Amino acid sequence: MDLSLCPGQPATIYVPPGRFLLGTATFAGQSCKNLAITIHIDGTLVAPSNYNVIGNSGTWINFQRVTGVSVNGGTLDAQGANSWACKNSGKSCPTGATTLAFYNSKNIMINGLSSINSQKFHILVYGSQNAKLVGMKVSAPGNSPNTDGIHVEKSSDVTIMNSKIGTGDDCVSIGPGTSNLWIENVACGPGHGISIGSLGWEMQEPGVQNVTVKSATFTGTQNGVRVKTWARPSKGFVKYVLFQHLVMVNVENPIIIDQNYCPGGQNCPDQVSGVKISDITYQDIHGSSATEIAMKLDCSKGNPCSDINLEDVKLTYKNEPAHSSCINADGKASGLVQPNNCLYN
Repeated sequence: MDLSLCPGQPATIYVPPGRFLLGTATFAGQSCKNLAITIHIDGTLVAPSNYNVIGNSGTWINFQRVTGVSVNGGTLDAQGANSWACKNSGKSCPTGATTLAFYNSKNIMINGLSSINSQKFHILVYGSQNAKLVGMKVSAPGNSPNTDGIHVEKSSDVTIMNSKIGTGDDCVSIGPGTSNLWIENVACGPGHGISIGSLGWEMQEPGVQNVTVKSATFTGTQNGVRVKTWARPSKGFVKYVLFQHLVMVNVENPIIIDQNYCPGGQNCPDQVSGVKISDITYQDIHGSSATEIAMKLDCSKGNPCSDINLEDVKLTYKNEPAHSSCINADGKASGLVQPNNCLYN
């Protein structure tokens, strides 16, 4: 289905209560003059149970070059279980579709939407400006592959607030070219935490800057707050990031910078990451680690992390002080810092 979003007056598309089967849908707004279109969902939109129908489409519900679109309420059920089973079996399978994507769009509001069991990413914001995602509920099993909750890339002025996200991958993943991102009051778990990256695969890659993650809780996740870059040459960067007022509950890697990122350990680049990481602040972070090393800062030997700030951090492992590990990481600590400060200054 390909729809041009171009009515003359402010308009509402309404989905009533009930379950409604929907194939791939593209809403194209490049020629539209309307700046106020609302999609109000009281029911559930369901993807075809045969994952092949949308599995190679890239995106199930796709908005391109729209301005002033609001999506309110409702549930998107991508029925991804069979797609995950295919991937986990090692067979040749479709890559899977992202459930909901906004490309090259402006002034987007998503409020109270639930997304469950996506084949791949649940929600994607790409090449867009001024998007607010509030009251989201995103859910997939902890073993579902690549089911990131919300992925933001090449976008600015994006806000994610008051949301509960549990998936088989990152709760929120932050790709290259993201700036002025605000994440607040998010409950994450299961999943891989909130991650900047992976970055640095390309030499000419836009950086990530001005990111705030505050008042978030991580429960049973693989990571808490993470920055991950490939060990290969790149002109990318990460700077001006604040992680503040965070609670960790039995998290494997509560605080982690990994500049030798290589999931699965296969065909790793084994070079030196060119991504420059600087001005990262960890402030008021408390809770429990599921591993002995609660803070692991593994930075690039060719481009060490600089201006890392630790303020009032208290992380325990089995009710004892946890440990830390720092490689090529420069910065300072203030207030109580536990595990011990391993930064060099």
